[in-house]
Amino acid sequence: MTTAPQSRLAYIDWMRGLACVLMFQTHCYDAWLNPEARKTTFFMWSQLGGTLPAPLFLFLAGVSFALVIDKLSKKGCSSNQIARTTIRRGAEILALGFLFRLQEYLIAWGWSPWTDLLRVDILNTIGLSMMFMGLMCWVVLRVNHGRGVRLVVGTSAASVALLISLLTPFMWTVWRPVWLPWPIESYIDGVHNLGEPQSWLFPIFPWIAFAFTGLAVGIFLLSDWARNRSATGFVMAGGGGVGLIYLGRWLDRQPWQIYSGYDFWHTSPAFFLLRVGILLIIMTGAYVWCRWGAGQRLFSPLVQLGQTSLLVYWVHIEFVYGRLSILPKKLMDIRTASLGLLVIFLAMVLLSMWRTRRRGQGSNLLMWVRRPMSAH
Repeated sequence: MTTAPQSRLAYIDWMRGLACVLMFQTHCYDAWLNPEARKTTFFMWSQLGGTLPAPLFLFLAGVSFALVIDKLSKKGCSSNQIARTTIRRGAEILALGFLFRLQEYLIAWGWSPWTDLLRVDILNTIGLSMMFMGLMCWVVLRVNHGRGVRLVVGTSAASVALLISLLTPFMWTVWRPVWLPWPIESYIDGVHNLGEPQSWLFPIFPWIAFAFTGLAVGIFLLSDWARNRSATGFVMAGGGGVGLIYLGRWLDRQPWQIYSGYDFWHTSPAFFLLRVGILLIIMTGAYVWCRWGAGQRLFSPLVQLGQTSLLVYWVHIEFVYGRLSILPKKLMDIRTASLGLLVIFLAMVLLSMWRTRRRGQGSNLLMWVRRPMSAH
């Protein structure tokens, strides 16, 4: 049986690996299925599953962020050092986002519009969320000192997440910063250059709320109480997730709404609560599976993928959407596309194994550089 400290780390990789698999199936079926297959219930459920990878990646970035600041704090780093380290790492991830967009533009040279260079993608949002979390922690650590600072950081993170969720419907409608150039406005509401917010982009509102939620959850799991009662802490988190799902559904059914143009699936705080509830339930299940199940007894392809999530994210895009696509786009039936998905999954697992064995360590969305994170 694995030990609790090992499973506390393995469950994060397992969840990242799950996000990768959900991302693979969403991209593969979206890229390859023919028009008839896209009308099926199967495709509908595939795309519904595709709503989870982005929240998972952002949520886990927040949980990992909590682990990092806890480690730096134990080393005796000052608030300035912690902020400088975390904000710099967020800037590195943001730079990777721009580099990824440049690569995609160059590969698609001739038919990709130049505006794709400025698309707000998931890496951009993860980088920004880390920078904002670093700034928030700097403010909290500067103002508060002593034994209760961890509680203040967690409460502040949860409050920021809730505030972002509550403001999102306004920021997408009546409070849209239309006076800003569209590349900047797009980071706020995902407008891109299309005149209205786009649901397929990843702007600050509402997406970084998932990262701040992960930070709050991570702070809770690192508390002395949760460390001494790790299983109880995760069960409480899962129970809280169930409660949030019921709360989100209850809020959605109310006859009154404070928002004009209520959009449950894209901007609603009720949908945000529901998705956070699902994330907490997945986290509890991942912890149980990695501690008492087969999550670490045998080779786990999900844990393996989670250790190199950035690499497999970067590479698989070209073999699904790019010029190197292993199947013709928009022409396949469900069976053929599923075989292609299996090929992508196995190839990414092998690539991930090669990466970890070659370097001796993973390369996930947070700790992607070879050097260890330091405060200097």
